[in-house]
Amino acid sequence: MRLRASVLSEEEQALVHRQSLRILAEVGVRFHGKKALPILKANGAKVDEERSIAYLPAEMVEQALRTAPKSFVLGARNPAYNFPLPSPHSRYAMDGTGSFMIDFHTGERRYGVTKDIADAMRVFQIADLGVLAWPPVCASDAPAHSRPLHEFFTMIQHTSKHAQHEVHTVRQVPYLVEGLEAVAGSAQALREHNWFSLIYCPVAPLTHDGEMLDAYLELGEVGLPVMIMPMPVNGTTGPASLFSNIALANAETLSAIVVFQLAHPGRPLIYSSATGAIDFRSGAYLAGTAEVGLQSAALVQMGRFYGLPATSAGMVSDAKEIGAEAVIEKLLTTLPSILVGADIIVGYGEVESDQTLYLEQILLDNEIAHLCERLVQGVEVSADRDLFAEIAKVGPGGHFLKSKSTHAAARSGEFHKPKYTYRLSYESWLELGKPNLYSEARKHVEEILAMPPADPLSDELLGKLQEILRRADRELQSA
Repeated sequence: MRLRASVLSEEEQALVHRQSLRILAEVGVRFHGKKALPILKANGAKVDEERSIAYLPAEMVEQALRTAPKSFVLGARNPAYNFPLPSPHSRYAMDGTGSFMIDFHTGERRYGVTKDIADAMRVFQIADLGVLAWPPVCASDAPAHSRPLHEFFTMIQHTSKHAQHEVHTVRQVPYLVEGLEAVAGSAQALREHNWFSLIYCPVAPLTHDGEMLDAYLELGEVGLPVMIMPMPVNGTTGPASLFSNIALANAETLSAIVVFQLAHPGRPLIYSSATGAIDFRSGAYLAGTAEVGLQSAALVQMGRFYGLPATSAGMVSDAKEIGAEAVIEKLLTTLPSILVGADIIVGYGEVESDQTLYLEQILLDNEIAHLCERLVQGVEVSADRDLFAEIAKVGPGGHFLKSKSTHAAARSGEFHKPKYTYRLSYESWLELGKPNLYSEARKHVEEILAMPPADPLSDELLGKLQEILRRADRELQSA
C-alpha cells in the first residue's frame, strides 16, 4: 500500500485545463523575438504584430500535445545514470543559477564562481537519488557574454549524470552545440543519447523572452529536450489565488509546448513549474511555503493530465542559513509533489529562496529525499510480512528480539536507516562532540572533495572545450 495524495480531482484538472485554454485564446501570450510569431501565424494563430501577442486556439494546443513525446530517456554520460521518463519513483535535480555561495572553507557569503559549480557537481555525483544536474550558481568570474557556456561545460566536466542548463542568445548556440557534440562524440550521438537538455522559464505573466526563445528554437535542430518551468508568483507576476496562478502557469507551459512542437514536432519536452508566493507583510518573494508546495503538486498533476513527463520545484527553503528551518521547509515543499508522483523534484543544495548554495545541503537534501521515499513506499502487505506465526510463538508477555524476522528486518529496507542522524545514547553523543545532521554531512563533503573526480573527461576533450570557450570569450565580446 503506497502512500499517495491528490491536490486536484479529475474534474478540477479539467477545469484548470479549460481555464488555461481560455487564457491562451482570449488574453493571448506575448512572444518576443524573430522566430515564434511567424511560426504561430503560419499555423493559424491570430497574431497582433504590433503588440507581439498571439492568441492560441484550443485546436492548436491539442495538436501540440499530440506530437509531444509521452516518454523518453534522459541519458547520461555514464549510462548507469540514464533516467527513463516517466518514472515510477520520484528522483531529484540540483537547484540552479543561484547568486550566492557559502564558501565551504571560510563560511563567507559571496557571489558564486566557476569552481563552486565544479565542487557542487562532485558532491551531487555522490547523491544517489539525484539524477539531473544543473549549475547551482552563476559563474560570476566568467565573462557575461559567454557565462552560460562556462557554466554548462564546467558542469559536464565534473558530473557524468544528465546535465541541464541554458543559453541566453542565438549567438551562443554554435559554441554550445560544438561543445556538446564533442562530448557526445558526434552530432548523431548528441541527438540520440539525450545526455543534455535545456531549462526554459517563460517570463510571467504570459511572456516569452525573444533572444532565449529564438536560441531554443534553433537548438531544436539538434533535438535538445526542454524542461519548461513557468514561475508566476502569487500577488506579483501571478494572481493572488492558488487556482488562478495554477491556471496561469499551466497556460504558459502550454504556450511553450505549442511553439516548440510546431517548430519541431516530436521534440522531447518536460512539464515543470517553480511557482512562488509573496509575503504580504514585507513584499518579499517566498518559495518555502505550504502554498508553493500545493501549487507544485497541482501542476505535476496537470503534467500527468496531459500524459507528459512531469516535474516540479521542491526541496525549497526561505531560510537565510542552513538549519532546522531549512529542513522543515524543504520537507514541506517536497512531500506534496512526491505524493502525487513527480518524476523529478528540482531543489538540491540551496536555501534563501533558491539564492544561496551550501555544499553540505546537497547531501542533507539527499537524506531528506530518502526519508520522503520511505514514507511514500507505505506499508507492504504480503505473505512474507504476515508474522502471525511469530506472534503466536512469542505469545503474551514475550519479546521479538531473537526472532528471525527481527534479524532480517535489521538488514532490510522496510526500516530506513538515515545516514547522518545519530541514534545512540546521549552519553555517546556527548563523547563524539555532539554530532548533528550538518556536521556529519560536512565531513562527507570533505571526503568527496579529497577524492579523485568520477568519470573524468579525457585531457583531449577538456582541451577542446577550453578552446571553444576561449573563442566564445573573444568572439562574443564583440557582439
